[in-house]
Amino acid sequence: MLVLSRQRDETIVIGDNIEVTIVDIRGDKVRLGITAPKDVTVHRREVWLEIKKIQASTGKTTSSG
Repeated sequence: MLVLSRQRDETIVIGDNIEVTIVDIRGDKVRLGITAPKDVTVHRREVWLEIKKIQASTGKTTSSG
């Protein structure tokens, strides 16, 4: 795991087309702004895990392209 320190309004870049910006910091919560192409799905981890659980139970998978 890569750990980076950023301040409000600073951005990290993932690959050539995903940006994560620190929008706000309040106490122990950080608000992130994520800019990504429309074909890249972005979910909170707990939502992503629930999606995977449902897909496994129904036999569905996701595909790209």
